[in-house]
Amino acid sequence: MVEESDLENLEYLDMVVKETLRLHPVAPLLIPHESTEDCTVNGFYIPKNSRVIVNVWAIGRDTESWSDPEIFFPERFVGSSIDLRGHDFQLLPFGSGRRGCPGMQLGLTIVKQVIAQLVHCFDWELPGGMLPTELDLTEEFSLVTPKAKHLLAIPSYRLNI
Repeated sequence: MVEESDLENLEYLDMVVKETLRLHPVAPLLIPHESTEDCTVNGFYIPKNSRVIVNVWAIGRDTESWSDPEIFFPERFVGSSIDLRGHDFQLLPFGSGRRGCPGMQLGLTIVKQVIAQLVHCFDWELPGGMLPTELDLTEEFSLVTPKAKHLLAIPSYRLNI
């Protein structure tokens, strides 16, 4: 079984989680904030007391920050210092700074632990001989971005305990 202490050594899992949250953030738009003073961002004037909403979904697909942004490619994080804590503004699934998600560390630990256990304990196959290229990964856009069709996969337990 995978222990929590093992997670820091699972570098590829870390890259997969980063890439997943880059392409499919849990919430595509961060909680609205209000500007505290007049400012200009990338040539756009934002008056004091304006409501500002960060589009994390669009940031994760920005061609200026990511090569081939629509491609799921965890290896893009090999040797990268980009983290999920909001220090790098091209990856902000949990927000940043004082207003970042307070449950980020717990959420990341649980997601990594569950994925590690599922991969460690089970072999997975698609139903009816379906090929991975036949999967429909279309998203529905709303407060969160669920898949339009559920992913069905068949687990086979592979550990002899």
